[in-house]
Amino acid sequence: MAGLDKEFDYLIPAEMAGEMALGTEVRVPLHGRRVGGWVVARPDAPAAGVTLRPLAKRRGIGPAPDLVDLAEWAAWRWAGKRSWFLKTASAPRAVPRLAGPEPADRLGSGPGAPADGRRPRPPARPPRSPIDLPAATGLQVLRLAPAVDPTPVVAEAAQLGPILVVVPTAARAAVLAARLRRAGGDVALLPDDWAQARAGRAAVVIGSMAAAWGPCPGLAAAVVVDAHDETLVAEGAPTWGAVALLAERVRRAGAPLYALTPCPPPELVAAGPVHVVEPGAERAGWAPVEIVDRRGDDPRLGLWSERLVQLVRAARPGRRVALVLNRAGRVRILACAACGDLARCEKCHAAVSSPEPGRLHCDHCGLDRPGVCARCGSTRLKALRLGVTRAREELETLAGRPVGEVTASSTVLADDEVVIGTEAVLRRFDPASGLGAIAFVDFDQELLAPRLRATDEALGLLALASRLVRGRAGRIVVQTRLPEHPALIAASTGDPARATEGQEELRRALRMPPFAAVAQVHGAAAAEWVARLAGVEVLGPDPSGRWMVKAGDAATLCDALAAVPRPLTGTLRVAVEPGRL
Repeated sequence: MAGLDKEFDYLIPAEMAGEMALGTEVRVPLHGRRVGGWVVARPDAPAAGVTLRPLAKRRGIGPAPDLVDLAEWAAWRWAGKRSWFLKTASAPRAVPRLAGPEPADRLGSGPGAPADGRRPRPPARPPRSPIDLPAATGLQVLRLAPAVDPTPVVAEAAQLGPILVVVPTAARAAVLAARLRRAGGDVALLPDDWAQARAGRAAVVIGSMAAAWGPCPGLAAAVVVDAHDETLVAEGAPTWGAVALLAERVRRAGAPLYALTPCPPPELVAAGPVHVVEPGAERAGWAPVEIVDRRGDDPRLGLWSERLVQLVRAARPGRRVALVLNRAGRVRILACAACGDLARCEKCHAAVSSPEPGRLHCDHCGLDRPGVCARCGSTRLKALRLGVTRAREELETLAGRPVGEVTASSTVLADDEVVIGTEAVLRRFDPASGLGAIAFVDFDQELLAPRLRATDEALGLLALASRLVRGRAGRIVVQTRLPEHPALIAASTGDPARATEGQEELRRALRMPPFAAVAQVHGAAAAEWVARLAGVEVLGPDPSGRWMVKAGDAATLCDALAAVPRPLTGTLRVAVEPGRL
């Protein structure tokens, strides 16, 4: 049942009996209302003395039976609601009927397949693939350089039969789908082509993260493009991951999962064999990385080294320059120029930002107040950490030319020859956009982030930048005071394994993934709830009120979390193996 995540028994009216399959979406009466739900089982008979109410309406075709079973597993694996996963696996709009013969997945039947027997056309086999696809089933990690086009790999995998392809963004999924269609393949782009995929009339079913739940009758293989990308792990609970979900899905189907990535993190390295291309070919697929060592720079230069100013002034049509500064807003941290006190929120004591001159804003509690020092009353505040907006203002003055701004909230991509923004600027551009260089203004912010996966995330950003400047045709410039950091060495040499050197020993010593399974728990009811957990290690709470739960493996952790009922009162959020630790 949607929302409630409970099972209720209802009677199937005679006129609906021939249209009910596992996963069918229905409407049922409940407490005077009609609510949505899915058919998840069909008991032989109701309990003695029980009179069942009939279903109110058949809403339409729902997830196939194999996805109904998978939703139950996912609810256990990520401590979430089965109804949430069933909704993700369902069509975005009601599909009352499928055009043509419907797949044979009625109650009591096996996996769906086109009733007319016509095999959908795969894309034409490529003349050559950048890497030979391993024949083994299960997770197979393919380490491909950023500039390598994944289209031939996907087309080669489609020769095995119907495949499911997951790409980090909807825009990239649409581009890949268009290429496969031009190669003659029957392609379903989710979510719009859900009905086509559900009917088994697509050789390739493709989409962004939610496509991991997409229908694909007769699944022969799955492909994840940029499997390292953090956007493939849900930020909100349940914190499910597309790679882990597809690994279980192909295990049940006896099929391979090809995880394509230029920089496999330790979790992927530990989960499956890593297949690599010839080192010279891999190096050619990484853009040159120019490291600007700022350890000897005059502090009065602020964010801008002489090399970066030169790069911006040299931008021209067809050789655009994009600068990345992962701090939105105008000024992120300020201090009083008179007494030196840090500008903080008078309500929650968090550091405040300055979205506009003369105003202060707390991102934590939302409080706004005038730009006045709370300690001495001075109105002279100096910027300690600039955001993108203020950085753009300074850069326009230094370079003497207009500079566009791009953030996650931007609705239009600036067409200036020079643009600056958060990492959203990397996700808005495509390789055909004429970028000649990408510069990271303050990369130490990424390298020194207080997160377990900071090195992997930093290398992922460099890989994305390398893809956008079309391999060796463009250039990446990195300002840093850590020029010998493993992530920078890995990108400079085109050897991503250099970034993971030493991580295995550190993570094993800390008992962190992939050598342990972890969950984060917080909320008003967290303390009482974690106290009831058994068979796991509980740490915390940290200053933000979060608890960490550890176990030797995922099965032990998930069993322990499932054994303790959720509290009836008080908030509780459980994030199993969140993307950012």
